[in-house]
Amino acid sequence: MRPDVLTPLFAAVSGLPGVGPKTAKLFDRLLGAEEGGIGARLVDLVFHVPTGIVDRRLRPGVARAPEGAIVTLDLHIDRHRPPPLGSRAPYKIFAYDDTGEIALTFFHAKADWLEKLLPEGERRWVSGRVEWFNGAPQMAHPDHVVPHDRLDEMPAVEPVYPLTEGLSAKLVGRAVAAALARLPDLPEWQDAEWLRQRRFPDFATALTRLHRPDGDDGQPAQATSLARLAYDELLAGQLALAIVRRDLRRRPKPPRAGDGRLVEAVRSGLPFALTGAQARAVAEIAADMARPERMVRLLQGDVGSGKTVVGLLAAAHAAESGGQTAFMAPTELLARQHFRTIAALARAGGLGIAILTGREKGREREAILAGLADGSIAIAVGTHALFQEGVEFRDLALAVVDEQHRFGVHQRLALTQKGRGTDLLIMTATPIPRTLMMSSFGDVDVSRLDEKPAGRQPIATRAVPTERIGEVVDGLARAMAGGARVYWVCPLVEESEAIDLAAASDRARDLEHIFGAVVGLVHGRMKGAEKDEVMRRFAAGELSVLVATTVIEVGVDVPEATVMVIEHAERFGLSQLHQLRGRVGRGSAVSTCLLLYRGPLGETARARLAIMRETEDGFRIAEEDLRLRGGGEILGTRQSGLPGFRLARLELHGELMEAARDDARLILARDPDLTTPRGTALRTLLYLFGRDEGIRLLGAG
Repeated sequence: MRPDVLTPLFAAVSGLPGVGPKTAKLFDRLLGAEEGGIGARLVDLVFHVPTGIVDRRLRPGVARAPEGAIVTLDLHIDRHRPPPLGSRAPYKIFAYDDTGEIALTFFHAKADWLEKLLPEGERRWVSGRVEWFNGAPQMAHPDHVVPHDRLDEMPAVEPVYPLTEGLSAKLVGRAVAAALARLPDLPEWQDAEWLRQRRFPDFATALTRLHRPDGDDGQPAQATSLARLAYDELLAGQLALAIVRRDLRRRPKPPRAGDGRLVEAVRSGLPFALTGAQARAVAEIAADMARPERMVRLLQGDVGSGKTVVGLLAAAHAAESGGQTAFMAPTELLARQHFRTIAALARAGGLGIAILTGREKGREREAILAGLADGSIAIAVGTHALFQEGVEFRDLALAVVDEQHRFGVHQRLALTQKGRGTDLLIMTATPIPRTLMMSSFGDVDVSRLDEKPAGRQPIATRAVPTERIGEVVDGLARAMAGGARVYWVCPLVEESEAIDLAAASDRARDLEHIFGAVVGLVHGRMKGAEKDEVMRRFAAGELSVLVATTVIEVGVDVPEATVMVIEHAERFGLSQLHQLRGRVGRGSAVSTCLLLYRGPLGETARARLAIMRETEDGFRIAEEDLRLRGGGEILGTRQSGLPGFRLARLELHGELMEAARDDARLILARDPDLTTPRGTALRTLLYLFGRDEGIRLLGAG
């Protein structure tokens, strides 16, 4: 169904001149192509955004070349001085201009190649970085060398690309140039007046300027071009979200109006009263489910606000009309945590419940599948295994998706398509600022849990320099003597030579040497059963200290744990620190969070630690995180990036998000099936940015 005009851009990078099978694999790694898939495509390459530019227009002459500057010199090649045989010394070529002499140095270069590149007695334009050594200038491995009469072949302003080991800047630059040469003539999908107001170039010009900045306005032209392309990407995202949401709303759905008996049975079994926010969210969900249109609701709750209980009560409401619920978590650890939290409550309320992950095999799995098919299992808790083929529900009324940003749109759709008009409840423990909400959801109904259950104590948060780690350990010994349980979080599993961080495995050994066999370790490389067993022992009190990587960031619930130590806290983002801190303070005892940091702190790290000490309000923390870092970390993607986007960057293009949402609304109001000339062009846009789910729902048109 992809328009033929896009075919050149969806060809493999391996088809470009000079890109063999070995190099193609490096491009796959650089561009994030899935292993075993079709490999990196030209569209991935042209959307590989430069991170800056190199300006080669400075021509000061040899004697006036500033230390460390990139310059372009008009040189007479004087003499070659190869290194002595067997020596590791560089090959040196001495050249001069009217102001002085410079040494061009090369390591491991072949003499015959250098003699052709820089022949004695001839003139060459040479560009690279000049370093002064013992009062004399030298240039190691010049970036460009061209004959004197062909200066136009040297780029005056050159883009700088993110690279991967084995790929040089020149090779990436040549590949991008070859890909741009195959850029097809695409129809314009943006409104002409909008382009004029913003002074945005057309798509092809924007893409070319992004990769070939030139002239005095190299950086401003790049910024405008990137903004144009970012808006294209944002509009494609908003259109796809609007189409998916409209499709979910349109599909006929039996209203799920219960009589309240199962909800009350579960509610009466709770060991605590619902907060006002929980009760309000339950009522909003019940009202949505009672309508003939499908529910798409986001349940936003700070850590410890009780989202899982709201999800369980929504499942009880679904069961009152004979419907089933799929409760999906992104990891097996979190799925089993949910299961442990709600299983007893569900059974006490008369609801059949089972867990389904990749670990359930053989007869156990068959029995679960049979229970889902005949309806005797009302609630299925699990991972992505729930939306695999072969998992059939008798009547899937509700899909509860936890930490949804770890699932793609197509995965969420796959689950809701297993029922007759399945309602969708998305839960997140990460408060999402408005801009990111729009990027991930468009316009979605939101329930917010902004209260903590009664009896929860505030968490005392302190920042402690690593030099005082001995005092921290002594304090833990006193706390453990009083029955406290402790989390100790490290950023790495094993020591890295490149980054001086404490490794979880080494820290566990250190603490075990001090405290004995009461120290456990969990990290992401362990098998699920191993992690579960360590967590079980910690929850049961058999272990007093749990050393962990950020695998415990979301969902782990041990109310008896009252101390959280986060080592190298300066390396973590603000939202991640808040998530980790939320693992304590879940019972009625006073809890403590110690942020161990190594100085000196940068401005951003200092601000993060200060905010953590000031507030436990996750919504404020999310906004501050956005201000300090951009949106990448909040939804678990690259720093400063918007989730699911390659070009759009929050700190640069956040204000364009609302315009893209409004434009998408207007487009679909005027042209619901995208069949007008602009609509056809917009279908091309959706394919170009990989929003195929929107096209599939529109049909061939």
